[in-house]
Order: sequence, then structure tokens, then C-alpha cells
Amino acid sequence: MSDSLHEPTTADLPIEEHDLVVVGAGLSGINTAHRLRTELPHRSFTILEARDVIGGTWSFFKYPGMRSDSSLRSFGLDWHPWKLPHKIATAGEICEYLEDASKTDGSFEKIQFRHRVLSSEWSSAEQRWTLVVDANGTKKLFKANFLFSCMGYYSYERALESPVPGIGDFGGTVIHPQWWPENFDYNNKDVVIIGSGATAITLLPEMAGKAKSVTMLQRTPSYVVSMKRSSGFETFLAAMLPLSWVHWIGSCIDVWFEVFISELCLRYPRLGRFLITMDLPKKLPKKVDAAVHFNPTYGPFQQRLCLTPDDEFFNALHRDDVEIVTDLIDTVTKDGILLKSGRTLSADVIVTATGLHIQLLNGMHPKVDGKAIDLGQQYAWRGCMIEGVPNAASVFGYVTTTWTPGANSMAKLAIRVIKQMEADNASSVVPVLKRTEGMPRFSSADAKSSYFLKAADRIPKSTGIAPFYGRLNYAVDLWALSFGSLRDGLVYTKREAKKVK
Repeated sequence: MSDSLHEPTTADLPIEEHDLVVVGAGLSGINTAHRLRTELPHRSFTILEARDVIGGTWSFFKYPGMRSDSSLRSFGLDWHPWKLPHKIATAGEICEYLEDASKTDGSFEKIQFRHRVLSSEWSSAEQRWTLVVDANGTKKLFKANFLFSCMGYYSYERALESPVPGIGDFGGTVIHPQWWPENFDYNNKDVVIIGSGATAITLLPEMAGKAKSVTMLQRTPSYVVSMKRSSGFETFLAAMLPLSWVHWIGSCIDVWFEVFISELCLRYPRLGRFLITMDLPKKLPKKVDAAVHFNPTYGPFQQRLCLTPDDEFFNALHRDDVEIVTDLIDTVTKDGILLKSGRTLSADVIVTATGLHIQLLNGMHPKVDGKAIDLGQQYAWRGCMIEGVPNAASVFGYVTTTWTPGANSMAKLAIRVIKQMEADNASSVVPVLKRTEGMPRFSSADAKSSYFLKAADRIPKSTGIAPFYGRLNYAVDLWALSFGSLRDGLVYTKREAKKVK
């Protein structure tokens, strides 16, 4: 929500003060809170959550089959073991896991629910942030020295604008997965899912067998890989070792295998394409041509790979009432979709799984001494802090691989910066970059998905060179976390000594 709609009038508003404020009680927020409790126990903090539940994405989306597309050994928290035998979890299981983690850790008590941040402004005179917050219908001020943004990267209020010709003429039901109707009955209905990303890959096998027919209509193909829901090796380890050890070993294996395979595919895309697609002919029915429907125009990991647990997506395609179609839409009619090829797909329900609207900080432009900062015009310092924005960290994970290792490294890097501030007796720190003509302006989120490309003007930039680079990979982030300079690109302001009368 834009802060221009809620100009702060601070005269009579109640004020709550903390050293640190975490915005968002999703996976990143809960993890950041744990890091603050363990590494900065002498600093007070609170967590502001706009909704009345924790979980972020996992408590927000309600479409059928909503699940993780990463192993919970790597997607979960390294300090709180995943206790279930399967590693691909439903949204409900993830929410229960996060609640258990936050209550075990003690950070749950720090969460203030139904506290939506309306605006944020840094004051150099005060050397702290002032947040105007809608606290369950009442405005309130929060003041803090350091701000952690853990709000994710997409809008809860709007989806990606991806016009479908003639969609207004459709006589059936149109649903975007972001706002799936509660208890929607699609039994014995012809369903067309428009899209080829993780949501479509999840929806198709979930709806198959209940709907009369399910057709996934994609403009361009995606890479789809299979993963076993459970690991025989981890089951073996669990019989001999404590759960925390099994979780740590499984996490190391899953995280570093993903780092290895993603870097291999990015450096050698032809090899990566071969490795990902070589088994497809064995898994697909004869009616599905892998060269047509699973042959993307981009290289592996330039967009996120779609995951299917235990081949469930491929198995669903063997059904007579399930189909995948690669074609362009000419127009939507009253009872279906006319394709450019001339074919018509009958439909009672159209699901527009066309992507998310990228939006950082819930669409707010933070202010620094009264001046609004356009995040899309600024550069990112080590993917964590934003040029020109003091005492603020963006806890942002990886968008083409598993989110959590990246978000965790960003939280730990920001805490390292705070510790440096304390060592220097500094009250503020801000990334500063000397601008030069013709300097590189890459996106700090290097993903080729259409919804990221369309949001290029809203995403902070990268020079591609340390320290002003974006989100790269876990190995780079660990190196920066352990050995990266906390001086290069940062300017610290010493705390003023108190005058003695």
C-alpha cells in the first residue's frame, strides 16, 4: 500500500520503541528473529505481521495441492529439524512447522499480528526509523534503529497483469490461484489451466481424476524434474542418529547438491538440458512429445525448475482425461478457448496461473529525510542492503533455487553489519556507490521468468561486481559472510557523544 495514502500525522499517535524491527512473520521473518535472539540477545526487537497468522506465502495461497517445490531439509530452518519422514511438504505442514519453530525458539511471543506497516521514514537527526503502522485498525508509531524487511517479493493484493484475449466473454468460472475460492467444486468440470510454472505443475495432478478433464495450456514449456518425497538414506540415518543430526546431514546434502547442479547447468546449459530431459521419454505417455512440450527456449536455472514429487505430474499425463497443450491463445469464447492453431479447448473453468506481481516492501517507497527512495533505481549491496537506505536489510532468498539458504545468509550478513556498527560505536550505516557514466545496471534478482522481467524497473540493480551484486548463489554468499569486507561500499556514522553539562 502506498505511503502517500497514509501520510503520518505523528502528533497524537502512541509510540512504541525497539532497537530492531522485523517486518513479516513468514519463513524469512521467523528465521531472522531466531538469528537476532541468538546473536544479538542484548538488542530488543519485535516482529510486525500484517495478517493474523504466520507463514506468509504458505498460509496465504489456498489452491489445491499447494506444496513446497524444494526439500524441507534445504527449504526448512537449519536450527529446527523437519520431523516428518517426507521432504516435500504441503502448505499446511509448512505452517505448522513454522509455528512450532517460532514457539520452540520463543520468537512467537515477539510477533504483533494485524500490524500492517503503512509508511517508513529514516531520520538522520534521530538516527532511527519511524514506521506508521495500522495496528488492528488504529494507527501507531514504531521507532527503531534498524529495520529488517522480510515481506517477500510479491503483492498479496494484485497478480501479474497478463491479459488473455476475450476472457471477459467466458461464460464459466475464471480463477487466479492467488485468490482460490474456498471449497470451490470443480468435480465433473472441464478445466483449462493457463500457465507452465510451479503452480500449474502442482494443480494438474491434484485436479486430475476429480475434474471431468484437465488441460494445461502453455505458451512456452518449462523444465520439470522429479524428486522422491522421502529419502531411504535419511530413513537409515534416522534409525541410528538423533533427528537434529539427520536434519543437518540432509540439509548439507540437499543444499550443496543444488549449488553444484545449478552452477553446472548455468555454465554448461546444453549438458544441463540433457541431464534434465534424458529420462522424459520413459516417463511420458506416447501421446506427449517431449521435444514439443518439455523443451524450453532458455537454459536450466535461468528460471526456476518445476518440481514434481514421485513423478506425479508425469503420471497424471497418462490419464485419458488429462492433456498438455503448447500453443498460443487466439481468443476465449463463451465455452472455451480458441487457439492460434485453430483448435478449440472446451472449458467450464479457466485457471490463470500466469504469475505474480513483483512488489518489494509491500509497494512502499521508504523515505530518507523526507525524500522517497525508488528501490528500482538503487543498487543492492551484497544483495542485502539498498544504496542510500540506512540501517535496513532486505532479507531476500534465491528465486531460481531454494529460497531459504539465501534468506538465511542475508539475515546473518545484516547481523554482522550491526555487530560492526557496535564495534565502531556507529549509530548508522548506509551503502554508498559512486555513480559513473555507463556503469552496468543488471537486475539484482537474475531470473528470466516473465514476471521478473516485467518487474525490472521495480527491482534493485547490480553492477555484477562486489560488493554491489545481487542474489547469486550460496557459495558466494557464504564467502561474503565469512570474508567479505564490511567497509567496502558502506559508510558508517559515529554515534554522537552525549554532552556533559
